[in-house]
Amino acid sequence: MTSLYKFASGAGLALLLSGCASLSGDGGFSTAAGISEPRTGARASVEGRLPRNEDDARALAAVISKKLAQPLAADDAVQVALLNNRGLQASYWSLGVAEADLVQAGRMQNPVFDFKRSHGGGEVGYERTLTFNLVSLITAPMASRIEGRRFEQTKLLVANEALKVAADTRRAWVEAVAATQLADYAKQVEASAQASAELAGRMRKAGNWSALDQAREQAYHAQTVAEVTHAQKAAVAAREKLTRLLGLSGEQAAAYRLPDHLPDLPAAPRELADVEQTAVNERLDIQAARLDTEHTASTLGLTRTTRFVNVLDLGAVRNTEGGTATRGYEISLEIPLFDWGSARVARAEATYMQSVNLLTQAAVDARSEARESYADYRASYELARHYRDHVVPLRKQISDQTLLRYNGMLMSVFELLADAREQATAVSGYINALKDYWTAQANLEAALGGRLPTNTGVKP
Repeated sequence: MTSLYKFASGAGLALLLSGCASLSGDGGFSTAAGISEPRTGARASVEGRLPRNEDDARALAAVISKKLAQPLAADDAVQVALLNNRGLQASYWSLGVAEADLVQAGRMQNPVFDFKRSHGGGEVGYERTLTFNLVSLITAPMASRIEGRRFEQTKLLVANEALKVAADTRRAWVEAVAATQLADYAKQVEASAQASAELAGRMRKAGNWSALDQAREQAYHAQTVAEVTHAQKAAVAAREKLTRLLGLSGEQAAAYRLPDHLPDLPAAPRELADVEQTAVNERLDIQAARLDTEHTASTLGLTRTTRFVNVLDLGAVRNTEGGTATRGYEISLEIPLFDWGSARVARAEATYMQSVNLLTQAAVDARSEARESYADYRASYELARHYRDHVVPLRKQISDQTLLRYNGMLMSVFELLADAREQATAVSGYINALKDYWTAQANLEAALGGRLPTNTGVKP
């Protein structure tokens, strides 16, 4: 009995000590932000913490208002999204859930105290039992390690979600700016086509143009009006997609401004040494999959440890009957008569092999996505450069020569108008090629797990 009560006292002390474990102030958010911020190039919070009260909300609103006071650049758009996207904010708070599970796993289960009073035959009996769950005490260290890995995995997944939002925002910003630029250019083309249609009408009245020539100009003007409407629809849709990612509503959603045009094409594309290995090493979803496999392996070990000991409780008993006190102890042990735990072990082993294959497939996908994204990035750069250096300059040269010949009465107005249409097509093609390049760069960054490296393996 003495040893039993010593054990009970020791267990009570362990319980007291485990109860001293406390939650961190930010639920691991600072660690996750430390992973994501270098990869996105933007801060994930204001003053290093998630908004919890009105003061934090006002500080966040002040930062966002400052960003929106000027035309919104791509980096500023990413910053606003990381601070204000509510779906991402919800992901941040999942860290608190995972940390709570980790702290809980390190604590013993509360002891159970049973009290029983009975009477009969003129006698009164009392039974008092204090029970501790030995299984939870034995497996607590392993459970803590498992939940620790799960917590680390959650940090990686939350940081990866921030990277996804950043990449989506960059793509949406490129799409919105390009759509607005194309819509503005479509209006210019429509205005020119309207002037051509009016000229055709006057020349028709003067008897210089046929009805067919006039109809052609009117049809072209009608087509440009339709293209303006189509471009404006695309611009509205692209802006609203960006607005959703930014988490804006009300006046802010209507008032924020975008640049008039996309950034210019850089002097040269990035030369990356080994995009496949970079993706496998740097992508957070691969790192999270590795931790998931380790977590599953640890769970399998725990299942094997407890396959024969599912319920094991130790209790100190004190009974009093008729004024006579008796002491003792009791142990409850589940007897593996019908269930020997083989099904649980088989399930754990199957889950582990499933996790291994998912990790392998994730690595295969990451390598393929890296190759595809890099090839698209290089091809998009070459196409945009071709438009910039060859197509657009040649169209301008042709336009200048056409205008000179028209002024010298060596060319007809039909040829002048036809050349203007060809030039408009070339300019629109360049805008689209530039959009594809910046989108391809955002896709490549997402495939490699963050912003493009600036030194290792890269030549400017």
